[in-house]
Amino acid sequence: MTSTPTGQDIAALKGRTVPVQDILDLFQVRVRDHRTVHRIAQALTDAGLTTLPDFAVCGQRSSVEVVPLASIPAQAGPVDAEADETEEALPSAALPQRLLLGDIPSARSGLQSVNPATPLSHATFLMHTSGLSQVPVTTGMAQLHGVITWASVARMYEAGKEPTVENAMEKDSVPQADTRQEFFSELPRIREHGYLLVRGDDGCLSGIITAADVTERFEGAARPFFLVGEIESLLRRCLGAALDEEAVKAVQTNKKAEQRTGKVSDLMFGDYLRLLDGDQSKTSLAERADANWAALKWPSMPREQFLGRLRRVKDIRNRIAHFDEKPLPQELLDELRTFAKLLRTFAG
Repeated sequence: MTSTPTGQDIAALKGRTVPVQDILDLFQVRVRDHRTVHRIAQALTDAGLTTLPDFAVCGQRSSVEVVPLASIPAQAGPVDAEADETEEALPSAALPQRLLLGDIPSARSGLQSVNPATPLSHATFLMHTSGLSQVPVTTGMAQLHGVITWASVARMYEAGKEPTVENAMEKDSVPQADTRQEFFSELPRIREHGYLLVRGDDGCLSGIITAADVTERFEGAARPFFLVGEIESLLRRCLGAALDEEAVKAVQTNKKAEQRTGKVSDLMFGDYLRLLDGDQSKTSLAERADANWAALKWPSMPREQFLGRLRRVKDIRNRIAHFDEKPLPQELLDELRTFAKLLRTFAG
């Protein structure tokens, strides 16, 4: 028997830290399953509330904070490459302020599981053939009974127990979190256990993050960042050696007077283009750009081709700086490598 409390009862939770069991009691829920979790979450959402961490993944004796839904920052979305220059800071500064578990693709891509009645041989066969180091034991995707790992299987045999799913799975301290929790705060648990089960907004298991996922994700993200960083460093070296402070200050007109430093190190990618693009709409900058290009003394460098590649790098930089969940395609990585190699030739 379940019931939905009044809006006043739910609103009274706002700003409080309460045991998960109190929330379940308020809704007269005995067991958290797909339906009850969704119903409670929907009622909280309707009241403009949510819990941190998610009540769906905490132990019943744990406590959660009931907070306004509006206080949870929205995930950063893609940003136009021609967006306001204030978003064109160095790549590290342009990342979203909070990276959530849900931003990691494997947290939302589903996962393979077995049910408690599955023969253990079937479970281990699945792990062998699918290259899995762990497989959850579930009823549907809402109720988690435990997790089978190669280590837990070994412990079962060492203890001389009957080879069953029940005896082979880990039941205590199975690491779980929800997609809205911060990624970096969960890294210690991923490091400790080798994985983290993730639940979606409906309380059901939506994916798994493994140590391999973390390594792959950040290796894929780090390589383009380092290439863009090298390109920017080489650009600044070339421009800094050829241009004077007045030339640099000319493209810092969007800043306050005291922020017009005349230092190449304070420029952004859009500024590099304004320094060198002779076809830009602002005549004064276009004329200066002609002089700036001549000052570089790159007679063998086709100017338009160089600027075209620089624009491409700017677009790629904007894509990776806002943490696009998809890995950078190989052809874009190759563009960065090629441009960096070109600049090395001229930077000396």
